[in-house]
Amino acid sequence: MRALVLWADDRSSNLGVRALGEGAHALLQQAWPEVQVEFQSFGRGPAPLPIQGARSLVRERITGRFGLQKWLSGFDVVLDMRAGDSFTDAYGAARLTTMSTLAECATQAGTPVVLGPQTIGPFSTARGRAIGRWSLRRARLVMARDSVSAAHAVELGRAVDALSTDVVFALPVPQTPRTRDVLLNISGLLWQPGPHVDAERYRSTVADLYRSLTAGGRRVDLMAHVLPSSSPDDDVPAIDEFRSTIAPDAQALIPGSLTEARELVASAELVIGSRMHACLNALSVGTPAIPLAYSRKFAPLLDDLGWHHTVDLRVDTDAATSALRLTDRDDLDDGAASVRDRAQVLLRPAVEALRGLG
Repeated sequence: MRALVLWADDRSSNLGVRALGEGAHALLQQAWPEVQVEFQSFGRGPAPLPIQGARSLVRERITGRFGLQKWLSGFDVVLDMRAGDSFTDAYGAARLTTMSTLAECATQAGTPVVLGPQTIGPFSTARGRAIGRWSLRRARLVMARDSVSAAHAVELGRAVDALSTDVVFALPVPQTPRTRDVLLNISGLLWQPGPHVDAERYRSTVADLYRSLTAGGRRVDLMAHVLPSSSPDDDVPAIDEFRSTIAPDAQALIPGSLTEARELVASAELVIGSRMHACLNALSVGTPAIPLAYSRKFAPLLDDLGWHHTVDLRVDTDAATSALRLTDRDDLDDGAASVRDRAQVLLRPAVEALRGLG
């Protein structure tokens, strides 16, 4: 069995993308223990040409110059992960079109395409909805990682084949003693002005959180979840600036791998994260996490897991206070353990759906 995982990999500077890649691999192994897996995202990879845009893919489909169709036909299944949250037009038409075009190339090559557990939608444009409907119709299997996404798929004309959860819960749990108190994940995406939340308010929120927690006697370390790269939104510059202006005594934790990141969150009593997979990594190893949410992808997934401790930065006018209240709850450890158990149940339909492909 040969499988190609699209739009998630095990080398990305974004540890959330690595979690999707390694989690997708683990999910495939649960279905087919001997599976051989390759990963392809944007840029160079095992594909016979760099994946850059829809236009170059269409040109290749017509000319066959590089042999993309032959390469795609050599796989038994394509697991299309869409970076977890990119099956939407929220990131622009170009990204959605490129991802959908490569999936269509795989379908035309005769390889079954599975939309892996992910967020579906929202689609706010007519073009986005049309592409979304087409991708759903053409996929052999469709999996959602939350019930809101499943409902959105129905609205687009295709019920999901499996309602599951995030593939990070398929990863092994490190056996790490708890030696740290609070890990605060600061996001470079939100630190700079952008479309998600007000950057100045975000900076004030994490500063207020840090000051209040340390004033209350808690030890707070700062953790990056997007590592240094050419990306303008990696977490390390934001953490460096935060330390220089707010928290000179705080330790900066820059994991060198997804394994190290999972060991770090497993060593903590609590994670407060602005990156969703910083929180999901924590919950998947049994560590309570308080997400500082900036998009629709957070709450539905976490609510389905029975974790109702999300602070929505888009609407909460005093997010720091809301998060601090949650840190005082005495049921967080038991709740995190229940999340892990619930996640294992939710992964089963995804595994069974994959096995049903033959």
